[in-house]
Amino acid sequence: MNLLLVDTGPLVALASRRDHAHARCSEFLQSYRGRLLTTWAVLTEFSHLAPGVAATLPLYRWIERGGLEILSLGRDELVAAIDWIERYADRPMDLADASLVVAALKTGCSTVWTLDRNDFETYRLPGRKRFRLV
Repeated sequence: MNLLLVDTGPLVALASRRDHAHARCSEFLQSYRGRLLTTWAVLTEFSHLAPGVAATLPLYRWIERGGLEILSLGRDELVAAIDWIERYADRPMDLADASLVVAALKTGCSTVWTLDRNDFETYRLPGRKRFRLV
């Protein structure tokens, strides 16, 4: 089964019908057949950017039903994320993006569903491996 890392942008787009990417993200989600994985840092960023509780609660219920998995990131993963943030300090890389890089390293999955193409086109995994963007 396919695994896809999920960034903040698609979640915000799904939560708001007014978002310019809402229809595109909704269509993609309806057609995707595989596991979706994100991190708490991404969910925190989503909570900050989404337009209120009416938008966030449906996503949380969807997670509760198993629609989106959350990768646990502990202290060791935070240390790794800090290292990535320092490497890309000129961008700058935020904790949500760094957590997805760490998730990619933990899972072996380098495919990210993101609307933040510029950053994820810049980030490189070990061996100069590029992310595959959806």
